[in-house]
Order: sequence, then C-alpha cells, then structure tokens
Amino acid sequence: MTAPWLPAGFAHSLHAPVTVDVHVRPIGPDDLEIDMPAVMGNQAMLWAKYGEVWGWPPVGMSAEADRVDLARHAREMVAHESFNYAILPTGEDRLLGCIYVDPAEPGDDLEEPAADVSWWVVADAPAGVDEAVRAFVPAWLDEAWPFATVRYPFGELG
Repeated sequence: MTAPWLPAGFAHSLHAPVTVDVHVRPIGPDDLEIDMPAVMGNQAMLWAKYGEVWGWPPVGMSAEADRVDLARHAREMVAHESFNYAILPTGEDRLLGCIYVDPAEPGDDLEEPAADVSWWVVADAPAGVDEAVRAFVPAWLDEAWPFATVRYPFGELG
C-alpha cells in the first residue's frame, strides 16, 4: 500500500459481543484446533464462496498450511493491512465462522477509507447465529470502524 488505509491512531476491536453467547475477536495461529475442523468441515461451501477469487480453502489443505494462513492473518491485523475475526461461542471451544475486513478493491467513486467485508458461518452453527452475525456486522462497522464506504462483494447483505 502506498498510503495508510486507516487513520493514524485507529485501534481495531479486540473483542466485540454479537449476542450474549457469541463474540468476535482476532483470529491467530493458536486457533488452529478450532479453525481446521470449521474450515475443512465447510470446505465445499467456502470454496463455492471464495474459491474463484481467493483460491481458498483447497480440498487438501493441511494443518500446517492453515497455521501459516492464520499466522499471516494475525500479522496483517497487527499491521492494520486487513482483519480476520473469529466468530466464537463464550467458551471458545469451536469456531462458528469468520469475518474478513479488507481494504476495498478499487472502484468507482469510493469514499475513503473504504472496506470490502465478508463473512461465513458454519453450517451447523446454533440456531440464530447466522442472523445475529448478519445484523451485527453492519452495526459494528458503523460504530467501531472509521469507514466511509463498506461493500459486501460476496453478497452477504444481498
């Protein structure tokens, strides 16, 4: 990036409640044990959504490849290059999905700062989690983030 994406001094959320039983926080390599089953257990759905654009997740993704990917996400968050949040139940014993907040791909007349945002929820999430995340994300972005423009290129709100 040639110019900072976010305003100087911006501090990203380290924890945000979605419901009384679900929250989001930054994901990292220590989440491998809950990330791998969630991703690979939903691989076909995730590939249908992200595969063409991101090439992820490949059918045979190894645990080591997942750990490398999670470490990259953690580094990018610290550097404010992009953000990947885990959607978790209170006990953090399983991953319910992820929210991705990335710099917007160039487009017509984007007011900066601009973000492209996407998320996924596991197929076997508790009832209501998908709907709660769908309501939470736009409100959270409006309240806790400095974006003038937010787009959902994978159709989450479409």
